[in-house]
Amino acid sequence: MSDLASQVAARIGAKNVVSDPDFLAPHLVEWRGRYSGATPFAAYPATTAEVADIVKLCVAAGAKITPQGGNTGLVGAQIPDGEVLISLRRMNQIREIDAANDSLIAEAGVVLSAVQSAAAESNRLFPLSLAAEHSATIGGLISTNAGGVHVLRYGMMRELVLGIEAVLPDGRTFSGLKGLRKDNTGYDLKQLFIGAEGTLGIVTAACLKLYPQPAAREVVLLAVPSADHALALLHRMKAATGAVSAFEVMNRLSVDVTAKNVPNVRDPLSGAGQLAVLIEFEAAHADGLREAIETALAAAIEAGEAETALFAENASQARVFWALRESISAGHKPEGAQVSHDISVPVSATPTFLARANAAMEKHCPGVRIVAFGHMGDGNFHYTAMQPLGADPTAFPGPDLTELVYETATALGGSISAEHGIGIARRADLARFKDRESLALMRAVKHAIDPSNVMNPRVLFE
Repeated sequence: MSDLASQVAARIGAKNVVSDPDFLAPHLVEWRGRYSGATPFAAYPATTAEVADIVKLCVAAGAKITPQGGNTGLVGAQIPDGEVLISLRRMNQIREIDAANDSLIAEAGVVLSAVQSAAAESNRLFPLSLAAEHSATIGGLISTNAGGVHVLRYGMMRELVLGIEAVLPDGRTFSGLKGLRKDNTGYDLKQLFIGAEGTLGIVTAACLKLYPQPAAREVVLLAVPSADHALALLHRMKAATGAVSAFEVMNRLSVDVTAKNVPNVRDPLSGAGQLAVLIEFEAAHADGLREAIETALAAAIEAGEAETALFAENASQARVFWALRESISAGHKPEGAQVSHDISVPVSATPTFLARANAAMEKHCPGVRIVAFGHMGDGNFHYTAMQPLGADPTAFPGPDLTELVYETATALGGSISAEHGIGIARRADLARFKDRESLALMRAVKHAIDPSNVMNPRVLFE
């Protein structure tokens, strides 16, 4: 590998090829510490041409490749285990903003918050929003088909990408950065790279879809008695306002452990409700929005769908409400042995999933504690089973509980991965729960584009 490293250094500069273990250490560990790996060296290209040349050199040397963005993934896909690491962090330029076309071209290493800011400077909105937006990169978000809190209104990354530039496993460049909404000239090839987790090539840039900046926002936090009531509330607020952009649900335990374990995060509901529901509304005009929300909430409370409603009266209060939701992952992390899941079911089946999954957890592991939260508006729950209080963490039946969660979700027509991907963590689960025909087609696509299995060779497939 030393010869390969020298060849790459000759192309992109010695300072941009790193093998120092201390420098590489943050690149080789997933942020929760669940996955760690190794690499002979990391390369930091600054242009698409440099990425292409590095790939060609790796192919010639018989080396495999792991691409990496912000290293915020949760399923291990971005952690190399002997592969050459190609980091896109130096590819961090906004190449173009076309406000009249409502589009923006960003390189793969641009962090999400920078794209949001660039759009805002042109009085536009890039609506993808998630907790890791200050570190997650556009390339990684595309490769994982990221979702976030506004899928209900704007869709996932698949709906937000107009075009893609990517380096293929043989070093050729796919140049598909057109900012078109309509292009019926055969296969929509950009979609192959969205959600592929770096297995089909390295995304180097993307043309992203922008929207007008909403003139009005309202954020409301509610105490709700049950998931069935939350579902009724969702449909009521959508119909009454036409402005729901986020509908987030948090069970009582998720709120309690977050307020307990995360500094400067509090529960504004003071323990009320089986569920906390956070709703964000966006509209082109402020006139009548607050009144429509208040009228609909009054009817919801009268119907028993909500118990308490708190409006964020300013941006600071809105941040307090959102901080509670965005801190839940950190909130349950200190609670001992646990298994986390990222499932989706049809929106109509969300109460049924929670009831069935909770019952299955309790039957298999009496006293198990459930943290359930997520995007009820699009049917996605982050569902964590934690060891009973005072139990031996080594005796926690995590794999059995995961199997039950996945069986429950798929029985309802759901998915074992809503937005985090498969990576290396869920390869066996994908083989078990994905239908045979779909897996065969996925393997055929992989073989056609990457017959030598150069790109992220350990990801998706066992």
